[in-house]
Amino acid sequence: MRSKLTRSLFAVAFSMPVALATAGALTVVSHSPTRHSMVVSLSPVIDINFGQPVNAATVTNSSFRVFGNHVGSMPGSVALENGGQTIRFTPSRAFHAGEMVTVTLSHDIQATDGSPLRAAGYVYQFMIAAGQATRQFTMTQEFTVEDFPGEFPRIYGGQASDLNEDDWVDLAIVCEESADIRVYLNQADGSGDFGPRVIPSATTGGLPSPNAAADFDNDGNLDIATGNYTTNDVTILRGNGNGTFGPRQDVALGGSARGLAAFDMDGDGDQDIACSVPGVSRVALMLNNGAGVFGAATLIEGGGNAEYGLCAADMNNDGILDLVIGNESSSTITILRGNGNGTFTLISTRACGGPPWVVVCGDVNGDGNMDVACANSGAGNNAILRGNGAGALTAATTYAIGGHTPATDLADLDGDGDLDMLGSNFGSGFWRLWQNNGSGTFTFVQDFPAASNPACAILVDVNNDRAMDMVHLDEIAQIVRIWSNRPIYQPGDLNCDGVVNNFDIDAFVLALVNPAGYAAQFPNCDRDLADVNNDGSVDNFDIDPFVDCVLNSGC
Repeated sequence: MRSKLTRSLFAVAFSMPVALATAGALTVVSHSPTRHSMVVSLSPVIDINFGQPVNAATVTNSSFRVFGNHVGSMPGSVALENGGQTIRFTPSRAFHAGEMVTVTLSHDIQATDGSPLRAAGYVYQFMIAAGQATRQFTMTQEFTVEDFPGEFPRIYGGQASDLNEDDWVDLAIVCEESADIRVYLNQADGSGDFGPRVIPSATTGGLPSPNAAADFDNDGNLDIATGNYTTNDVTILRGNGNGTFGPRQDVALGGSARGLAAFDMDGDGDQDIACSVPGVSRVALMLNNGAGVFGAATLIEGGGNAEYGLCAADMNNDGILDLVIGNESSSTITILRGNGNGTFTLISTRACGGPPWVVVCGDVNGDGNMDVACANSGAGNNAILRGNGAGALTAATTYAIGGHTPATDLADLDGDGDLDMLGSNFGSGFWRLWQNNGSGTFTFVQDFPAASNPACAILVDVNNDRAMDMVHLDEIAQIVRIWSNRPIYQPGDLNCDGVVNNFDIDAFVLALVNPAGYAAQFPNCDRDLADVNNDGSVDNFDIDPFVDCVLNSGC
């Protein structure tokens, strides 16, 4: 378990020559990885380049944050490079395949001459590359969330995040009727299986529905917020770092909650909350005081009728996250530009092909601009609307799934560098998978049957083999099914960590001399990876080619 000290490895180290400061506002001129990249390594060095030298004393654990939606707040070291004009962040551990990473800089960062970063701060996101995979899924575990036969907790959704800080994703299942979050910890043995429910469960308001994971109080532990439909409020639960949660805060909304997103909307570096309130046709904004305590909700107009699905993304590439809202009654997607001060301005509206329940964002065609996917419940389809990078969307392209479609999800399920799409069919009882051709056009691949009625799915690497797996959440059967995706590893990667290096030597020797021992120690790997000369057998003739693979970091 990593240290409870807040980002214990966060230290600012700098060696800056004496130089004349450049007058004017401190501005971000570039960064690496690039915005919305989908092919970032598991342990990327993050560089933020400015137009003038940065005052090291203003780069703190509060003003500079790196967050992965699966691993949570990432600890690491910070240094000033390039004459003080580059903040370089080196993570202390790896991110998880397929997760979205958000880098947040607050307006408290200053140049050496005292010039501040703009009041809106600066936020950008990129995605960690998923490993190549076959999309051959095997159901490896099924469990119920019932405490006893006949109980009806009713699954609505959930989070896959590292809740106990052991570098394996856990499951936090949101249950409507029991009004709680039920946590299941990863067995952390590479199987992708989850253990029994953590006791006690975390209680929420009535009929919790949408949810988001964040580190609201910046203590390194993952927190969770839920929107509650019958009590008309949002519940904020602060994580203890062991799969349990401390005392909760409830914030009244003035109406029933649906879509929910956590992000910095006022430039101070901490994560605030936006929640759609369809009953009053508004969006509620709740600002964080920096300690994970939220002020009263402010209701704003979302630009449509019955605001329902909601996500946050940088739709115009200005370093400020915007609101993307699915409006159920008007069957539209509206985009509200983030102004960086806790306010938003409507900039575009587009019909989406049906009444949207869930809205998710991702770059589906690889052009560097965020696009939108939505589940149009009554119309029985999923829709894709491509972003133009200026805050507008193209006409919707719909993909039929039939029946009541409560959810859609995006992830790179074959590791080819683009996002595939999974839709949920509540009425007919299946999940439908579409493959992306790389340009944002999707082709039907397969249906996965449900025991009863799907609520949604979570697409995540549950066993740390870099292949994206599926967690199916069945609302009425009240079961969770884990579907493991078979990865494709390159020859020589005998420990199946995605790279060929010195760490594969012992595994190669074991595969060579003790096949049974290799199979027992590496159950998710394939001994044929030791056949690096590709002659159909694993033998001494593979030794020299394997050494070449290690020296060249690949075969």
